[in-house]
Amino acid sequence: MPRFTLRQLEYLVAVGDTGGIARASERLNVSSPSISAAIAQLEAEFAIPLFVRQHAQGLSPTQGGRRVLDQAKRVLKEADAMIDIAADVSGTARGPLAVGCLVTFAQLVLPRMRRGFEAAYPDVRIDQTELNQAEIFNALRRADIDLALTYDLDIPTDLQFIGLVRLRPFAVLSDAHDYAARDEVRPEDLAPLPMALLDLPISTDYFLSLFDACKTRPRIAERTRDMAVMRSLVGNGFGYSIANVRPHSDLSPDGRRLACVPIAEPVRALRMGLLTTQGAEKSRTVQAVIGFARDQVASGAFDAIGGEPLR
Repeated sequence: MPRFTLRQLEYLVAVGDTGGIARASERLNVSSPSISAAIAQLEAEFAIPLFVRQHAQGLSPTQGGRRVLDQAKRVLKEADAMIDIAADVSGTARGPLAVGCLVTFAQLVLPRMRRGFEAAYPDVRIDQTELNQAEIFNALRRADIDLALTYDLDIPTDLQFIGLVRLRPFAVLSDAHDYAARDEVRPEDLAPLPMALLDLPISTDYFLSLFDACKTRPRIAERTRDMAVMRSLVGNGFGYSIANVRPHSDLSPDGRRLACVPIAEPVRALRMGLLTTQGAEKSRTVQAVIGFARDQVASGAFDAIGGEPLR
């Protein structure tokens, strides 16, 4: 019988995905020496080197290491399937659950939702990851995550989206801006002004599409991939921005006051919901997450970020 454990395979996959012992340690919240020891034990068991160190690039799998990594992912997926079978038989949700969340709103939604879910289902252990939209698609297809909380932006046909709430777009403005006191603002009013664009894959195309109806393009003055940086740029007068999720505070991270003004319709609102692979909803644990998320919507948990329940 092989002398290795599922835990060692989990450490192996984490190193392969992150490209380094330290990053795998952060991802798994496990000490670096423990992960190093697990890799060394697996290399001794298989009698082949699994990784080589690339200067300034961390660890890269060897040719044999790549094959072992692929098989390790399959073994871990099958192990999770065994837990699902046990959950179905027992009628309870249990085992590990890897959850992804769109980076733009993860800090506002996921920790609170996770805390409530883990309190309701103490036998489920959640591992969360913050990703952009393109990364979420890839992570689901690679089975790195079981489901994700995200928007209905360019959803591929091989994935399944379950809508929860509708979120209208709004302009993020400095509180001193001339438009800050308006009830709403039109895209053509914003177009000539400097824009601090939240520049993320797929999300960027959506923000720019809001100007299609007025047949103009925004004047992009600043670009950032970080929501907090975007809010500070706006607060300090470098331009307006656009978002769909309302923060709980009207202050930028550096203390500048902001205003959120709805963009006049017709513009496309986004739906926030759960994204899975086809058939994933058959898992007892995924079913539990879907039911819990819907209960959260009904209880008003998404009201503070501007979420309108989908009927």
